[in-house]
Amino acid sequence: MPEPAPHDNRRQVLYWRLLARLFDPEEQAALESASLAVVEDIGLPPALLDPQASVDSIVQRHPHLADAFDGLMVTDDADTDDDLRDGAAEVRRAALVSKVLLNVFATGSGAVSAGQLSRWQSDAGWLERALGCSPGDLRGGRGAGRGVSPTGTGGHRATPDLGNLIPAIGPELGALEGDLVRRMRLREVLADPALAARLTPSMSLIEQLLRDKNNLSGVALANAKSLIRRFVDEVADVLRTQVEKATVGAIDRSIPPKRVFRNLDLDRTIWKNLTNYSPEEERLYVDRLYYRHTARKTTPQRLIVVVDQSGSMVDSMVNCTILASIFAGLPRVDVHLVAYDTRAVDLTPWVHDPFETLLRTQLGGGTDGTVAMALAQPKIAEPRNTVVVWISDFYEWHHQPLFDSMAALHRSGVKFIPVGSVTSSGRGSVNPWFRERFKDQGTPVISGHIRKLVDELKTFLA
Repeated sequence: MPEPAPHDNRRQVLYWRLLARLFDPEEQAALESASLAVVEDIGLPPALLDPQASVDSIVQRHPHLADAFDGLMVTDDADTDDDLRDGAAEVRRAALVSKVLLNVFATGSGAVSAGQLSRWQSDAGWLERALGCSPGDLRGGRGAGRGVSPTGTGGHRATPDLGNLIPAIGPELGALEGDLVRRMRLREVLADPALAARLTPSMSLIEQLLRDKNNLSGVALANAKSLIRRFVDEVADVLRTQVEKATVGAIDRSIPPKRVFRNLDLDRTIWKNLTNYSPEEERLYVDRLYYRHTARKTTPQRLIVVVDQSGSMVDSMVNCTILASIFAGLPRVDVHLVAYDTRAVDLTPWVHDPFETLLRTQLGGGTDGTVAMALAQPKIAEPRNTVVVWISDFYEWHHQPLFDSMAALHRSGVKFIPVGSVTSSGRGSVNPWFRERFKDQGTPVISGHIRKLVDELKTFLA
């Protein structure tokens, strides 16, 4: 059996140190000294092995390393071809990968400060960059990164396979961030403007703020509202670009076109008058002008969004509240918003302002969609001109009565769109009982990616 190449041995040392550190925070002296020798030998800063050093701090001291993290863990064809592999480059990559993974996944235990959360969020952003995404993409709320294969370990070699270590990077990052937020004394941080300014708004942080908003007052409440506002504005910017091409209202041909020059259909006018062309005079005589129809039907499309605001649907609540406000800003779209758990609340008066809407939500509790249906049904005046978007995991207390009323809406001509969840990652669990029945009636549950819901709504409104 051939001896492993020196580069393979070095790479394995770095990855075994990473695994040892992830599962046991205590230093393994032999692995630490061997890893230090490898890092120094390949010309990288020893600070890469310091668990307390953030990626930001390393890049600030060594700016040339910034670009090295971009796409660091995206596999290319060379990664699976032994003849094309650059052993020295793979050792260098192993050192950088180990740094960013250790900083993100070794979160320790105990209380967390605002500074520690801010540092972790920054390091998570570097990991997302290494996976070929933009910072924030995999944690939800600001878009979706492209699919990647986070292996970066040398294919069939004996090196630990990072693809097995991080099989579901997005949900794992979100869970880690949520745990850090829960371990932070958030109320104390919010009460200190200097500490609050260090917080970066994220879905996990917004969830905690929305859950705790009734217990905040004064400076803490003002800082909480500022963070929520910042997050809402950032997400709205992303969603607005997906909606901006939506057109509303079909051409209404029952109204004669206005006979003005700007509406003149020159091509049609020439075509219809070709029989009047005189070859001798080389002249076209026009006995009728044709104009384009520009008037659109003015009947408003009614969009009713019903959102489950129970604890498992926070991401959907935030995204759909913002999405509803964007559609409400389009001309001739009449948007209504209903949120529910075991009680339902009509948020339509505030639908144009997602910030104010979120402040009126009450996250948590059980799930009883029949109370939401009682609010939504009276809003349907013209079924064939109405779409009902129902966002939930559909784990309901009264499942049969709720489904019966949903089926009745569908039969009446309402376009009924069940959505499992509305997140940037597209993940979400749906009650199989509901999923099968929706499929049978011809209204399958949309998988949770928010872009699919935007496309569905644009099709209806176009």
